[in-house]
Amino acid sequence: MSSTKGKLYIVATPIGNLADITYRAVDVLKQCSVIAAEDTRQTRYLLGQYSIQTPLISLHEHNEDTLTAELIQRVCNGDSVAVVSDAGTPLINDPGFVLVREAYKSGLLVVPIPGPCAIITALSAASLPTDRFRFEGFPPRNSSARKTFFKTLVEAEGTLVFYESCHRIAICLSDLAEIFPPERELVIARELTKIHETIVKTTVIDAPRIVDDVPYMQKGEFVVLLQGAQLNKIIRVLEPEQERMLEVILGECSLKTAVALVVKITGLNKKVVYDAALRIAKINS
Repeated sequence: MSSTKGKLYIVATPIGNLADITYRAVDVLKQCSVIAAEDTRQTRYLLGQYSIQTPLISLHEHNEDTLTAELIQRVCNGDSVAVVSDAGTPLINDPGFVLVREAYKSGLLVVPIPGPCAIITALSAASLPTDRFRFEGFPPRNSSARKTFFKTLVEAEGTLVFYESCHRIAICLSDLAEIFPPERELVIARELTKIHETIVKTTVIDAPRIVDDVPYMQKGEFVVLLQGAQLNKIIRVLEPEQERMLEVILGECSLKTAVALVVKITGLNKKVVYDAALRIAKINS
């Protein structure tokens, strides 16, 4: 790689509280040639707080494909470019992927400047397991599509993390309550690091009521965290009556049908019932 080339910096910025920016981020933003910002108005306010006078250029989902070539050329010519999003870490549900991918193809140095991220901030305070988690971005806007999407995640292991807007948080939680087990733990994290930051730990069944009953709980930006299936307090071993029921139904139906019937009757996790059915079938064979 030529020493005359610049660098592409991926700079995390505050998700709310402007004091959360790092010293390193401020230094990079001051020293780079140009800042590619998702929203120049919002970034300009942040830069003003730290007396950063670096020129801004707009980089968002609608122009990233066309602007990427220009920015890559600038870095190749020796400029250093910093990428920032509206808030938090760029590329995490924000623009920048196309630019970073092309930078690697061009042999350019991509330098991450770590800092705030709403996902990690919410996880750190949610009192849900963090050894495994999966970020699912924003659920579909349409209720029917959202429910279908949730159905694919019911048996997912690891804590589930979503973003949601104030316009859809209430209906999203209602749809979620129709799909996931009612006792599954759920955390609503709202306006993280801001003045009205709110973190509420509840359950799937109670979450819609909390949002409906408290007007301010439908305002702001939301991270929703949901306990994973392997940690859900579902009965992992069937009760004697349930096992007897499964055994009787297995005597009359195929294994697949018996499992489906017991799941429908008891509401138990499908994998738990399926494992028990396999064990019973093996014993009786």
